[in-house]
This record gives sequence, C-alpha cells and structure tokens, in this order.
Amino acid sequence: MPGVSDAAITAGPALPGTLGAAASDRSHQITRFLILRLLGLVYLVAFLVFLNQGPGLVGHAGLTPAADLVARGVHALGSPWRCFRQIPSLFWFDCSDRALFGAGLLGIALSALLLLGFGNAISLFVLWALYLSIIHVGGIWWGYGWENQLTETGFLAMFLCPLFDPRPFPRRPPPPIVIQLFRWLIVRIMLGAGLIKLRGDDCWRDLTCLDFHFLTQPIPNPLSPLFHALPGWAHKGGVLFNHFAEVVCPFFAFGPKRLRRAAGVSFAALQIVLVASGNLAFLNWLTLVPILACFDDEVWLRLAPARLRARLCAMPLHPTPGRPHTALASAFAAVVAVLSVAPVENLFSPHQAMNTSYDPLELVNSYGAFGSVGKVRNEIVFEGTADALGPSASWKPYEFKCKPGDPDRRPCFISPYHLRLDWQIWFAAMEEVNDQPWTVHLVWKLLHNDPLALGLLAGNPFPGAPPRYVRARLFRYDYAPLSSHAWWTRTDLGDWLPPLSADDPRLSKFLRLYHWLPPAPAAPQAEDEGR
Repeated sequence: MPGVSDAAITAGPALPGTLGAAASDRSHQITRFLILRLLGLVYLVAFLVFLNQGPGLVGHAGLTPAADLVARGVHALGSPWRCFRQIPSLFWFDCSDRALFGAGLLGIALSALLLLGFGNAISLFVLWALYLSIIHVGGIWWGYGWENQLTETGFLAMFLCPLFDPRPFPRRPPPPIVIQLFRWLIVRIMLGAGLIKLRGDDCWRDLTCLDFHFLTQPIPNPLSPLFHALPGWAHKGGVLFNHFAEVVCPFFAFGPKRLRRAAGVSFAALQIVLVASGNLAFLNWLTLVPILACFDDEVWLRLAPARLRARLCAMPLHPTPGRPHTALASAFAAVVAVLSVAPVENLFSPHQAMNTSYDPLELVNSYGAFGSVGKVRNEIVFEGTADALGPSASWKPYEFKCKPGDPDRRPCFISPYHLRLDWQIWFAAMEEVNDQPWTVHLVWKLLHNDPLALGLLAGNPFPGAPPRYVRARLFRYDYAPLSSHAWWTRTDLGDWLPPLSADDPRLSKFLRLYHWLPPAPAAPQAEDEGR
C-alpha cells in the first residue's frame, strides 16, 4: 500500500525467497491456505450430513431410495455407462448401502485431512467426484443450489494445489489465473442472487422483504426473532445493504486492490449476517470460500498476530508458480470462459433462472436464491395416536430436529450443518401432498416405527408400539412476543394429510404407485369346472 514498506507489513526485514519478501497484492500463498481450509470444513460437514442422513433419505430402505432412480435410469438408457455419460455418478455402477457408506466415509477422511492442512489436486479431485456422484442420485434431498456451488468450487480448488505435494504451504504460489477464477465465481454468485431479487418479489424493490424473511426462512435460529423485531428502518437498511453487496460490489471484484478488498469486506459482512440470523445450512460458509480470493497476503499479514506473522514471513517460497501448473490452470480458464456464456446470458435475461447447471460436470453454473419471500409461515406437524379415531383420541406430535414444532421449544443453531428432512418439510408446507409424495412414505414408516425414518426426527412418541393412525396437520406460526416464555404462537389450519392406518388401502395404493411397496399379490384364479 502507498507509504507502507514491506518491512512494516511483515514486522521485520523482508527475507529474499520468503513469503515476507513476496507479500503484496499479487501474492496468495496465505489466501490459498485459507481457501482450502474453509473448503475442507464445508466438505467435511457435507459428507457428515450424507453419512448421517443418507441411509434414511436415499438408502435401500430410505424415503426415496437412490437405487430405484438408478434402476430406472439403467432400464431407460440400457447400461450404467450411458447413464454415466449423461449424468456422471459413480453410483450408476453400484448404489448399494455399502457403496453409499463407503463414499461418505472416504469423503469424511479426505475432507478432514484437507481441513487439517493436507490436500493436493488428487485428493480434491476425489472429493469432487464423490460429491458430484452423491448429488446426481440424491434427488430432492440433494437438489439445493449450494450443491452445484460446492462441486464448482471444489473443482476449481484443484487448480490451486500441486498435483502431489499435500503440504499446507507448498513452495510455489498458486497461478494468479486461479485466483481470478475464484473472483469470477463470487461475481456470478452475488450478482445472480442480487438480480433475481430485483426481478422477483416486489418486496425487494419496496425494501420490505426483511419484514418477513426472518420469520419465514426455512429454519430460524434463536437470534431470528431478534432480527425480526428490529424496527422497519433497520429492515429497509438491511435490504439496501443486500442490494449494495450483491448488485454493486461485484463490479469491483476485479478492480484496484482497495476497491476489491472493500467489495470482499461487503460480501463477507453479508454472509456473516446471514449466518447469525438463520440456519441456511453451509451455503454462506461455502460462499465465503471464493470471497477469500478478494484478499491477498498483504492483508492477511497485516491481520496476523506478530508471532504468527514472523513465522509466515520466514517460510521459503519460490517466486513463481510452476510452468506446467500455470499452463493447466490457463487451459481450464479457457474452458471456464466458454462455459460462462450461458450463465452470463442468464444473468441478463428477463427470465433469469436460479441455481441452474449447463454442463454434466456442473463446472460453471448460475446462482440465485430468495427471489421471492413468503409472507406467512405454515408448518406441517405429523401426529400419531394409539386410540381409535374420534373426538377423544389423544394425538402426540412427532418433533423434527430443528424446524418449529412445539411452540415452547427453543430454536436451534445448526449452521453449517444441514438437516435435509427439516428443510424439505418447509417446502412441503407450501404445496399439496401430491407435490411431495415422500411425505406419505414417511407416514407409512412412522406407522411401522421404522428406525431409519425415526432417526431423522428428534424422537419417537411411541417407543413401545407403533401408532394406530398418523396424520399431518397444518399450522400457521408466528413469533411469540419477546417477553413471552414461548417462542412461537400458532393457529391450527386443519388437516394437511388425513389420518391413515397401516392397513388403509388408500395408503398402500399410493405407495405402490411410486414403487415404495411391492405390487399387490394377484387374486387366485378359479379352477376350471371340468377339473
């Protein structure tokens, strides 16, 4: 920076051939280190989610078995290889529970090593291939926008690393073009989110969306009611800052270092507020990964404590990245340029699509979320009873792990963890049963005390024997006054799904329609009269 010497930056004389000598707005050794560590954290959470929830959601006995999707795909296209060419996934060749478990376990091991500081291009490629395989057979449970954002970020991160050297600080710096590609990623993420809001709900234009967002977001946390209770002027200011960060600041991500750093601070501040005000899974944590590329080693050395700064400055460093590494990164940049045509066209289209992929490997995608904001919060509450149907039946609710249920239960902090069933039931409350058929399969499993399904919930109100009937009620939820002992108030809106029993023919017919039950046995043929 003007008027500041390298010696002042590094708290000591710059050493030739060290990071201290190279620290500038063109050096990104520390930036690479931070990007990979944060990416390792996100990958670790993502694979933990898959290992914990995958069996109950897409396992052989899950709510929507991935093996069924694989079987239909292979039947339609004729072979796993043809399916793989259209939708790349290792699970076309083996979608057993053992294969799913093995993928989750390997992903956890490699992402934990990455978080601890050990990763190279090979391990990052394996992580990318595993996660791409998961989301391509994960159905609705792995259909959120941040899934392809993670695959794009993870693939790009391969080009930050040497092919083999797994050390936290390799001797050679990353190719500058890769840092530029990370900045291009955050530009598309932020601008896509900003433009889809301006084109979407009127409340983003009249600055009132935050009057509702903190109430109606998928899974509020304990701070969400406080954000909701802020005065109207604070909500309007929040919307204006959102527009500034998402629509204005992206144009400075490639600008002079002071403007680029200011844009990065704005990007990061928005993500931190979103983390504090709700549970948006690992979306905001993942978005911070490319935001780090807006900063250089000069910034990180200024922020580091003196002792750490001295150690960083003494690290040996080759002044330039390797030629093969640079050539490979440049070739990939050319691929990104070609693949960016469709996402850029989408950005400036009046019919902008959100969270869209344009190639089977999901290397360059379109992003955008919360183009519309709900004004009311409806919740589905599943209830069971061991009694006969009637006015005197005692119904007990099934509590989800984090979504609103019992009005007296405190909301929870789970970000960056992702409770996928809790999220999907939030969508279901806005739709009809036929739009979310898995909810009927969930009822069947609750009627049989299925351990995998119950493992996705907070508890089982019928531990001794399954209930005779299960129903789903729809409630309108609002925050209780801050002075109240309760967290929510709610209004009963009636049945979302009527009471069903395990022997109800409507239930078995519906499940057979989706192949979640075997076909009914054929009626016995009457014997010929002459026999």
